[in-house]
Amino acid sequence: MGTPQPDQLLRSLLALPRETEWVEFKVNDYEPEEIGEYLSALSNSAALLEERAAYIVWGVEDKTRRVVGTTFEPKARKIGNEDLEPWLARQLHPGVHFAIQEFDFDARRVVLFVIQPCTHTPVRWKDFAWIRVGTYKKKLRDYPEKERTLWDRLARVTFEKGLAAMALMGEEALGACRR
Repeated sequence: MGTPQPDQLLRSLLALPRETEWVEFKVNDYEPEEIGEYLSALSNSAALLEERAAYIVWGVEDKTRRVVGTTFEPKARKIGNEDLEPWLARQLHPGVHFAIQEFDFDARRVVLFVIQPCTHTPVRWKDFAWIRVGTYKKKLRDYPEKERTLWDRLARVTFEKGLAAMALMGEEALGACRR
């Protein structure tokens, strides 16, 4: 399929000149509420910028993009009696798909969240939709020009260019349409 291996994906993210509106690097900062806000902000920003996905990467220094590893273990983390992943998913409205990948890179532990761009309405974390302004996470309502542009982009997303195309690359997508 068209999804790169986690180490290949990490290499491509590390090659970016800096963090972006759709990529966040962290080392060991993993407060659940913050993660939820980032999921909203990155999903909305990816849609606004027409990116195929957004990413949170733990184990990478923000400024240097040096891989240092992380102690974050999302699959072992619980909020009350609930695992972190379903707890996060339950509070995102509308629901947005995200996948958690844990792997070693240069003998250092890395955690990667791959986040689907929003498809028909901005994603809210609890009561608020978030967006990235440069490398900062902000409430979408405080940036009406970004919100207007995002709604305009979402109105133009077709199934073929949205959900269906996210899973396929180039010729794979064309081949699927011909079947």
